[in-house]
Amino acid sequence: MSDHGFDEIIDRRGTSSIKWDQYGEKDILPLWVADMDFRAPPAIVEALGHRIEHGIFGYTHPPDELTRAVVSMLEAEYGWQVENAAVLWLPGLVAGLNLACRATCEKGENVVTAVPIYPPFLSAPVHSGLSVSQAALVQQNGRWEYDFEALERAILPQSRLFLLCNPHNPVGRVLDEDELSKIAQLCEKHDLFICSDEIHCGLLLDGEKRHVPIASLSRKIEKRTITLMAPSKTFNIPGLSVSFAIIPDPSLRQRFSRAMAGIVPHVNALGYTAALAAYRDCSKWHLDLIDYLAKNRDLVEQSIPQMGLAMAHVEATYLAWIDARHIENPALFFEKAGVGLSDGADFGCHGFVRLNFGCPRSRLAAALQRMKSALR
Repeated sequence: MSDHGFDEIIDRRGTSSIKWDQYGEKDILPLWVADMDFRAPPAIVEALGHRIEHGIFGYTHPPDELTRAVVSMLEAEYGWQVENAAVLWLPGLVAGLNLACRATCEKGENVVTAVPIYPPFLSAPVHSGLSVSQAALVQQNGRWEYDFEALERAILPQSRLFLLCNPHNPVGRVLDEDELSKIAQLCEKHDLFICSDEIHCGLLLDGEKRHVPIASLSRKIEKRTITLMAPSKTFNIPGLSVSFAIIPDPSLRQRFSRAMAGIVPHVNALGYTAALAAYRDCSKWHLDLIDYLAKNRDLVEQSIPQMGLAMAHVEATYLAWIDARHIENPALFFEKAGVGLSDGADFGCHGFVRLNFGCPRSRLAAALQRMKSALR
């Protein structure tokens, strides 16, 4: 058993879990939505227990200690210094993507991104009456990379915003400083705002990798960037709906705040409690999680080629992006084999599937065996 019970099989049926209710009573192991099958860290559970014992759950503003904890984390982890006022709390990262579109664009304008990509990147602009230009990532030397010529071709005269995902969901890349600098230069050249989804920055699985917030590259880039982060993926508390935007530029922050006005609810009291415990009290649990996920990643990477499928090395996240283009409708194929995976079509790439390996290793091994048997 792992120190923190990551091997424990926890029955999530009957808990209104989106992940586990997806397939009803069918014998399908769900490895799709980005939600891990591990208990939250004990420090978070304990903090929530104390808060619940108080018994009153009124409207709650973000605790000063929590904002200070985030600002301290940004400086300690990334050498990025921001003021407390730069941190705006949100009830979810997807809300942040939608708000970024509304804060930086007028109806009829354009947003640029690269595919494959987390599906809300493609839907958020449409919700705001915007068009989406897409550039395809390419595989070179066994890893997914930006095609910067294709990216520049995707930028239109009416483009106002670039949506970035780093670490990347679904391909699992950690963009290096050179790649981020090239993206930043393109955005400066074409006067684009940047909204950077960095929600997986706490899930780097390769020890030599380093997360660099694109806004930390320079003050000029910082002025045009909205950075989105959250404790939800790293500490497995997505159902508590707590995230934050970091917007150092006062003018851009004001535009973002205006877009929030009247439509974005406050973060709930338990979300703030969990976030504070996550950033203050869970460092050992976090290190053990990374070690466990890296071993799960290794198991997936060993197994997938044996099935005649292909995937690039996963540097971060707990998500594997698998090339199954020789199978007609691979998501349905594996669902019939008893494994629920995310359909690559939702990410802008038909023929791929995304596998969530954030689960007990025995469950992961069972799912991989089902996939292997089906392909035989």
